[in-house]
Amino acid sequence: MNKDNSQKKAGLRWGFIILLLIGAVVNYLDRSTLSIANTTIAEEFGLSQTQMGFLLSAFLWPYALANLPAGWLVDKFGPKKMFAWASGLWSLATVLFAFANSYSLFYALRVVLGVAESPFFTSGLKVTETWFAKKERGLPTSIINTGSQIANAIAPPLLTVLMLTMSWRGMFIIVGAFGILVMIVWVKLYRNPTETERNMIKNEVQQEEIKKEKQATWGELFKQKTTWFMVIGNFGIMFTIWVYLTWLPSYLEIEQGFSLKETGFIASIPFIAGIIGVLLGGIISDSFIRKGVQPVTSRKVPIVGGAILAAASVAPIPFIENTVVCIVLLSVGYFASQLPSGVIWTLAADIAPSNQVSSLGAIQNFGGFLGAALAPIMTGIILDQTGSFNNVFLLGAGFLLIGAISYGVFLKEPKEVIN
Repeated sequence: MNKDNSQKKAGLRWGFIILLLIGAVVNYLDRSTLSIANTTIAEEFGLSQTQMGFLLSAFLWPYALANLPAGWLVDKFGPKKMFAWASGLWSLATVLFAFANSYSLFYALRVVLGVAESPFFTSGLKVTETWFAKKERGLPTSIINTGSQIANAIAPPLLTVLMLTMSWRGMFIIVGAFGILVMIVWVKLYRNPTETERNMIKNEVQQEEIKKEKQATWGELFKQKTTWFMVIGNFGIMFTIWVYLTWLPSYLEIEQGFSLKETGFIASIPFIAGIIGVLLGGIISDSFIRKGVQPVTSRKVPIVGGAILAAASVAPIPFIENTVVCIVLLSVGYFASQLPSGVIWTLAADIAPSNQVSSLGAIQNFGGFLGAALAPIMTGIILDQTGSFNNVFLLGAGFLLIGAISYGVFLKEPKEVIN
């Protein structure tokens, strides 16, 4: 491949990453709509905190379970088809939410949204595994995952403005329309690399041939101890992340006394910190690999370090009365919890056989979103029982430490795991 073709290939694959980044932003804006409209919808329909907790988790349980077949489907049919179908369906569910008028219909549409969004990040993982060599994957994977943090940062002010100017129903319609546009662009532009491009990208032909001799079936992944430690570890980390994503606006209103308008902007501060965290995690792990450190060890550094720092940040919040200090701790905690975000996905690509990359990534994500699904429910129950978020933060810190131990102590190098 000559220099011009190499440059064209490089521009093409990074163009796909940017498109996936935009897709991730829209994906998470869809998820964030209910969190932003949380108190407004609860008041309009007379919902308790526990009911709202179950409604917020209605997306998460189906999303967690749907990740299992979604990873297999992406490995089988490829990211182009799966992302196209997924983005079209989740956008339709978001638009229809604007016309719902009962708790049961709200719940059903959130379930559809969860199932529809499950192939997105596994599709992104497949794209990075297809277009990037192992030593390069950390950054592009982290860039895709940064989309979720960009969305989380802009969602409070953007969606609050949309809700205040167009009502919460208008907000859902606008966000759903964005997703349909992304689907059209993806179908038009994305393609897989040619065989020549694939070999040039990998530059690891002999290693790839060795891996092909060790291809595992989907079911065999569950027989590996490492798979379960990845599930448990991601569960611990994602629990606290989704306390932020589903209840942070309400915490700022209920516990800190901010107005809806003030909350829209203040809630974006931790999420802006999260953008930096995701990118830094990928940069750190790739830098260790370039220094000759084993890939799994390189990924574990930001995963374990981030989880421990996040736990140390959120645990003191119940004992702090100063609002500014609380917001600083919330921001540091979310920054730290996002250091592992993209790296966790890259870890699956480092460990799994090439035909099971999306499958292992999806299984790990399944574990993470079991924790995510539990987070809003437990938070709602704790609020109804105690009237305070204090125990929520302490519980989150405990789960973060479990995640750090699972990844840091029990996760082993590839030669000892899936083979």
